[in-house]
Amino acid sequence: MKKQLTVIALAMLATTGWAQSGTNSPYSQYGLGILSDQSTGFNRGMNGLALGFREHNQVNPANPASYSAIDSLSFIFDAGISLQQTNFKEGGRKLNANNADFEYVVAGLRLFRHFGVSFGLLPYSNIGYSYSTTTSVGDVNKTYSYNAYNGDGGLHQVYLGFGWEPIRNLSIGVNGSYLYGDYTRTVTNSYSNSSANALIKTYSADVRSYKLDAGLQYTLPLNKKDQLTLGLTYGMGHEIKGKPQVTIVSNNSVTAVADTITYPGAGQLDLKLKIPNTFGAGLTFNHNNKVKIGADYSLQQWSKISAPELVTDNSGNINYQLVKGYYKDRHQFTLGTQICPDEYGRSFLKRIRYRAGVSYTTPYYYIGSLEGPKELSASLGFGIPIVNGYNNRSLLNISAQWVKRSAKNLITENTFRINVGITFNEQWFAKWKVQ
Repeated sequence: MKKQLTVIALAMLATTGWAQSGTNSPYSQYGLGILSDQSTGFNRGMNGLALGFREHNQVNPANPASYSAIDSLSFIFDAGISLQQTNFKEGGRKLNANNADFEYVVAGLRLFRHFGVSFGLLPYSNIGYSYSTTTSVGDVNKTYSYNAYNGDGGLHQVYLGFGWEPIRNLSIGVNGSYLYGDYTRTVTNSYSNSSANALIKTYSADVRSYKLDAGLQYTLPLNKKDQLTLGLTYGMGHEIKGKPQVTIVSNNSVTAVADTITYPGAGQLDLKLKIPNTFGAGLTFNHNNKVKIGADYSLQQWSKISAPELVTDNSGNINYQLVKGYYKDRHQFTLGTQICPDEYGRSFLKRIRYRAGVSYTTPYYYIGSLEGPKELSASLGFGIPIVNGYNNRSLLNISAQWVKRSAKNLITENTFRINVGITFNEQWFAKWKVQ
C-alpha cells in the first residue's frame, strides 16, 4: 500500500506541473528569465551546494554521477514547494509581492551494484512580471504615455539519468532531459490623447528540445574517517529552436482600425534560441559522515549566444534578428556545509541534519548598456527525520533562504523564501527472511 501511495503522489505532482511562474521579478523579462538551480530539498539548505555531494538517501540531479551512491535497498521519492515574499525597491518606492510554487519532483533507486538511476521534473527558468509606467509627452496638450509590461512562462525539464561507479571511488553519470515550455512578453504603449495609436508588442516563443548533462565524481580517502570528493559537470550547449517572434498591433481607437505585423515575416527564416555550454566543479570534505563542507563553482558561457531583438536599419526598415552582445558569461560561487552529529543515534536532535550555505552569482545579460543584477544569497536548513512505526528513513527538508538581486541605478529585490521538501525513503528491495 505504501508503494502505491508513493507512485500515486508522483503521478499527481507530475501532472500538476508548474501552474504559477514562481516569480514576480521585472528582471525575468530579460533572456530566458530567472534561471533555476538544479537543486532539491537537501541542497537548498546549503544554498544549492551539490557537485561534490554523494548521499545514499538523497537524489542529487545536479551531478548525475552521485546516483551510484544511492542505497541498494531504497526507492527514494522527493518533492518540494516554495513560499516566498519579495520586496522591490527603486528610489524611495517600495512594493511587496508573494509567490507559491511547486519546485521539483524527483525519484531515484539502484538498478544493480554500483549503478543508480533517477528521473523527475525540474525547472530551468521562470518568467513572471507585471508593472507599468506613465510619462508626460507634451506640456501644451498634457498628453501622457502609458506603458504596461506583462510576461509569464518559463522552461521546464523532464529528465532520466544514470550514475555508474566502474572502478572504486570513481563515478560517472549522465542526465538526458526533454526541455519544454513557452513564454509571452507583452508591451502595451497607449496615450491619453485618443487620436494617437496604441501599440501592443507581443514577444513569444515555444520550446520543445533536449538537454544533456554529464557528471563525474572522484573520492579520495584521506584516512579512516576523512575523505575528499571532487565533482565535475558539463552541460552541452545547443539550439533549442523555439521560433521566437514578435507581433506588433497598432490600434486607433477613433477609426477602430488595427494593423498587425509579425516578425520574422513570411518568407523569412525562423529564429532559433540557444542554451550555453555549462561547466561546474566542486570539492566536498567529509569527516566521518558527520561534517561535510564544500565549495562549488559553475560557468555558463552565455556570451557566445545571440539574442532575438527588434532592429531598425539606416533605411528605417525593422527586422527581428539575432544580435550579439546581449548576454555575458554567468559565474556562480557557492560555499556550504551539513552537520549531522549521529545519523543512526538514539538522540533525535543528533540525527537532524543542520545545513547552511552562501552564494554569489553574476548576471548573464545586459540591460541596455548596464549589467544586469548581481545576486547574493544565503540559506539555513534542517533535514528532520520522519520517525513512525513503519519507516524511520524518510526526511523533512526545510530551509530558509534570502536572496538579494541588485544592479546600479536599477531595481533592488530582496526575497525571503521558505523551501519545504519531503524525501520518502522506502525499503522496496529488502529481502525478508522467515525463521
